[in-house]
Amino acid sequence: MSLSASLSNALSGLQYASRAAEVTSSNVANALNEGYARRVLEVSARSIGSESQGVRLLGVTRIVDQVLLADRRLAEAATGDRDARATYFGRLEAVIDTAVSGSLLDRIADFDTALISAASRPDSEARLAEVLSSAKALASGINFVATELQQARMTADAAIAREVEALNVAVRGVWELNRLITERAVSGEDVSALEDQRQQLVDQVSSIVPLREVQRSYGQIALFTTSGGVLLDGLPSELGFTPHPVIVPEMTLAGGLLSGLTLKGRSVATAGEASVIAGGSLAAHFAIRDELAPEGQVQIDAFARDLVERFANPALDPSRAPGDAGLFTDNGAAFLAADELGLASRLSVTALVDPDQGGLLRRLRDGLSAPAGPVGDASLLLALDDALTAGRVPVSGFLSGARSFAGLASDLLSDVSIARLAADSEASFAAARWDALHQQELELGVDSDAEMQQMLLIEQAYAANAKIVQTLDDLLALLLEI
Repeated sequence: MSLSASLSNALSGLQYASRAAEVTSSNVANALNEGYARRVLEVSARSIGSESQGVRLLGVTRIVDQVLLADRRLAEAATGDRDARATYFGRLEAVIDTAVSGSLLDRIADFDTALISAASRPDSEARLAEVLSSAKALASGINFVATELQQARMTADAAIAREVEALNVAVRGVWELNRLITERAVSGEDVSALEDQRQQLVDQVSSIVPLREVQRSYGQIALFTTSGGVLLDGLPSELGFTPHPVIVPEMTLAGGLLSGLTLKGRSVATAGEASVIAGGSLAAHFAIRDELAPEGQVQIDAFARDLVERFANPALDPSRAPGDAGLFTDNGAAFLAADELGLASRLSVTALVDPDQGGLLRRLRDGLSAPAGPVGDASLLLALDDALTAGRVPVSGFLSGARSFAGLASDLLSDVSIARLAADSEASFAAARWDALHQQELELGVDSDAEMQQMLLIEQAYAANAKIVQTLDDLLALLLEI
């Protein structure tokens, strides 16, 4: 081997050692950065004809398990979906079980106790006032649950708007990084840092919708939802959504009063088999707004209807004219079956028994439209308590079967608790799956000990090549002295 070939080999070795030290030090510096993919310097032997010409630097490769990365992203989307649903059911259960200052069951028990107490002393205005107070507390508790259901819908609507914006920003960012990666890769530059940024950007929104990353030419990627929605393939796609700050029970997606989702200007399904976003937190928020909370509204309205109809029975208070409202009203008026939607929000105690609204407490004892009667007559108060505790088949919202109003409240809480337990179980499983995949992904990251051992080998290689260069320099100096 000639001196010039030997020098070429040694110089390429120094170049390799220098670049390898740079890559290894970058790995060590980013060992705790989860968004960083470990780098490896790819090399091959360089030769011209039959002569070795040292080492050729092929480039830097990011060590990423694409299958594991895809599975972790899908698990993250599932976690986002299950967590959103579990949070909704947990909040609803808490509202029903501890609404403001007492659960619905506690308020029903207080109302029952107040009626019994007043029946034992029907002449006591204080005890009649307690009946009124507990009746109002029961109505306000039902109002509160209905209000929270609409608040859950508004919260979900706002979350949809935020996540749509985040997804659009991320997709545009990935598109811009695609462009930069192509430009720099063509010019021979290292694009590993840009690929890290791109992966982190996709990871940031992987809980919103389940994403599939597809490799394209020149280092670019395309993004699709697992249900077939095209988010990025060459050019980015824009998701569209119009938020509604105020939502009432009558507002539905099917009725056209709430915004759906558009992709590139076209409406897309947000639920069912045709949904292009199924499986992430975005789909869960749509489900809460358009399915779960409306279903809860149906139940609480049916619950309120049962209460109203228990005390609107014409046989309960003969002093009332046919069609008049009973003790519990639809915002002061008699309830009509056609107006059941939203009844829980409008439920109130009749003003006829409320002194603050010009009513008289004695009407709880004498009848809503009756003149003053004997102060010792407790028959109506006992009848009111019987109406509360009697078994009755609910007209809507619940499975058939006669039960007391407290029993109906127990069924309402039980349904929500079962749904919450199921949602929590699914959320725990999804979180455990994500954690297992995440740990596997971390194991493929930077091993500081291994990197430091690699650095020692690089140091030795650098010293050896430097020694060859020094030796060749001495030889050339001797030749020049001849």
